[in-house]
Amino acid sequence: MKVSPSLLSADFSNLAKDIEMINRSEADYLHLDVMDGVFVPNISFGFPVIDSVAKICKKPLDVHLMIVEPQKWVDRLKECGAEIMNVHIEACLHLDRTVNAIHEAGMKAGVTLNPATPVSLLVDIINQLDLVLLMSVNPGFGGQAFIHNTLKKVAELKALRDSSESKAMIEVDGGVNEETGRLLAEAGADILVAGNYVFKSQNPKERINILKAL
Repeated sequence: MKVSPSLLSADFSNLAKDIEMINRSEADYLHLDVMDGVFVPNISFGFPVIDSVAKICKKPLDVHLMIVEPQKWVDRLKECGAEIMNVHIEACLHLDRTVNAIHEAGMKAGVTLNPATPVSLLVDIINQLDLVLLMSVNPGFGGQAFIHNTLKKVAELKALRDSSESKAMIEVDGGVNEETGRLLAEAGADILVAGNYVFKSQNPKERINILKAL
């Protein structure tokens, strides 16, 4: 299992310390949730923070844009050094064009689905994607309870991926811990995003290792 700890749950008064912990850990990515207060009912951080994080983080940046019109920021996000640009299907009027722009910029393209958005909407684009992120909570705030219907969606997405011979990885974000992580692994998830479970623990690196072993 690959693990992408969520920066949203880190200590923003001492980000450098938490990022150094991530650098020394077995984490595969660092997940950055960008919220605009329009697409989701919260505001997190923007490009100045991403630029600063990129300077010291040795893990690939997995940037999740919970914003309207994400296509406007493809080039700027590339400048930040992001490896993955993840956009919400609900926020993209022309999803194919946005995915192509992300690839042309040299980044991996991810598409995110909210809890109530069906996997079937990906049928015509799954072969173009490097990653699909399923939200297992409603986006906007950390610390929410896991929505168990996500397990069914992971299985559906895996079946779609396999039948279309897509290489897209399946990522899940929201309410991830050892118990839900195990269920997600059994359903077919490839990457787990974990915030509070990692950063709020006494031993974050141990928690990362627990998830990686699933």
